[in-house]
Amino acid sequence: MTTVYGIKNCDTMKKTFNWLEKNDVEYTFHDYKKAGIDSKTIYGWLEKFTLDQIINKKGTTWKNLSEKDKKNAQETNLAVQLIIDNPSMIKRPLLHSGKVYLLGFNEKDWENELK
Repeated sequence: MTTVYGIKNCDTMKKTFNWLEKNDVEYTFHDYKKAGIDSKTIYGWLEKFTLDQIINKKGTTWKNLSEKDKKNAQETNLAVQLIIDNPSMIKRPLLHSGKVYLLGFNEKDWENELK
């Protein structure tokens, strides 16, 4: 089963949903705002991606963090807790389907991996 992680009211997520539906990809949506995220899931992602890849440093959530929190985000265990407390700082979308993990929406990558 394909799971897409993100926040419903995000332009990139809207593109993602449109692409998935257009390409008949069945998926479940995990909305961070409603369901949160747990450390086990994040540590699983860290086997595929770096913290720098997972954390969206261009977003408002990151920009509004204190300098102390930004510094703490460089240490894995502290960063995981920071992500749990602020899931909006996760780059979107993050897709997991079997052995496939995709971070961010790139139509060409998605076509190569999901078709």
